[in-house]
Amino acid sequence: MKTVLTSALAIFFLVPCAFAQQAPWGRADTPISSRDRVYAADQTSNTVSVIDPSANKLLGVIRLGDPVPGALSALYKGQLLVHGLGYSPDSKTLAVVSIASNSVTLIDTATNKVNGVVYVGRSPHEAFFTPNGRELWVSVRGEDYVSVIDPKAVKEIGRIRLANGPGMTMFGPDGRYGFVCSSFTPELAVIDTASHQIIKRVPQASPFCPNIAVSPEDDEVWITLKDVGKVQVFSAKPPFDPIALLDTGPITNHVNFANNRNGKFAYLTIGGTNEVKAYRRGAKPELVATIPVGDLPHGIWPSGDGTRVYVALENGQHAVAIDTLSNKVVANIPIGQTTQALVYVPGAVPTGDGASNLTPLGVAGEAVHVEMVPPSGAGSNARATVAVNSVGVIDLLQIAAAGLQPGQEYQLLLVDSLTKPDATHVGLTKFTANPSGAAIAQAIGPLRTVVAAPGGVAGRQPERRYLVLLATGSDQPVLQQQMGGAPNRR
Repeated sequence: MKTVLTSALAIFFLVPCAFAQQAPWGRADTPISSRDRVYAADQTSNTVSVIDPSANKLLGVIRLGDPVPGALSALYKGQLLVHGLGYSPDSKTLAVVSIASNSVTLIDTATNKVNGVVYVGRSPHEAFFTPNGRELWVSVRGEDYVSVIDPKAVKEIGRIRLANGPGMTMFGPDGRYGFVCSSFTPELAVIDTASHQIIKRVPQASPFCPNIAVSPEDDEVWITLKDVGKVQVFSAKPPFDPIALLDTGPITNHVNFANNRNGKFAYLTIGGTNEVKAYRRGAKPELVATIPVGDLPHGIWPSGDGTRVYVALENGQHAVAIDTLSNKVVANIPIGQTTQALVYVPGAVPTGDGASNLTPLGVAGEAVHVEMVPPSGAGSNARATVAVNSVGVIDLLQIAAAGLQPGQEYQLLLVDSLTKPDATHVGLTKFTANPSGAAIAQAIGPLRTVVAAPGGVAGRQPERRYLVLLATGSDQPVLQQQMGGAPNRR
């Protein structure tokens, strides 16, 4: 008996073992079921895409507003730039942050019905519930505070003053501390949840943090630093010391956790390389997988049992499901336009089919996708993906570029030839590459038909135009539209 027990203990300690404990709640495994939902916040179409993860199927979208240009009317009352997501610990309420309408929309997950809207300060970014569900904290990034909302009364009940530009709030599973990173000031604030008092300010390695996650074991805080392509790890316990600073890649977007029988892992979306990176957690985090997923991965969240992570592709207009044991993509699911945050909510629909108040994807599924590469012989590792989204009578173009010169200003142009020295051109947008040599920029106009036109016949359809990227002050293309075939349409 003693020998058997000793062998069992040896196996227990030698084999990696971890409960899923879905972040941020720290709960035991919740197997994937048709009662679960994945929600994606679609910034350009002003929708929330709703996915059944048991079938990896889009059920429809919750329409919170109209696309541009209708959304620019003086009489417009819908939401604009649907961006951030959070959900209550009982899985019954989804909180949706819309940046341009300064709002937080509370949605009943069982019926997809809007229960109320709270208007806060300029440019809110993300929102999350305290673990007891009594408060919803909204980071008001365009100002200097977190707005504290009573989700039952559907009203703001307080404000927590911080440094300029709070980016996102997340709580540890025990609810004792709230952690708020900043998008404009290089500091992470640690707040006593009960008293709303700041107890420590911890330096960030750069000013721009858009995303934060606390491990399900309540021992680590991970923040992404999008401007420099890094991730910083801190202890979630006093004195909140730094643990690691990781070079992760350009446009490092969101972070979350998944535990499985292989151990405990952090998953990061790297927009500039179109990958998700998985790190084994510990005193010295170790990169264990790099997973190609598609154009500009953004939001990421684990299933309740840690067997999958779901990722929103901002320029790819679909979500991918990754098996966390094999670290392979196992599903691609259509979603709305320019998706930002994504969350996985176990048990969101306790009864029924959960399809009430959903509408089809419609024109939000129409897009042209273009790759931009250096001209032949340029010897550059620069690259870009472009999505041209239909928003009704006009289109929104978004470019995500990496491998550029940090601090250099660039111009995106539309030209009628890639070979003629006297090609006519139209300027679409200007942007400056961030410290990691990456950038995301937008332009609006009737663009899909010209970048996708196969040839052009006078009087019948527009002539073909091509995208090129120049450094300001130069006439030599840094990137140009790839001509290896027709643009990728969705």
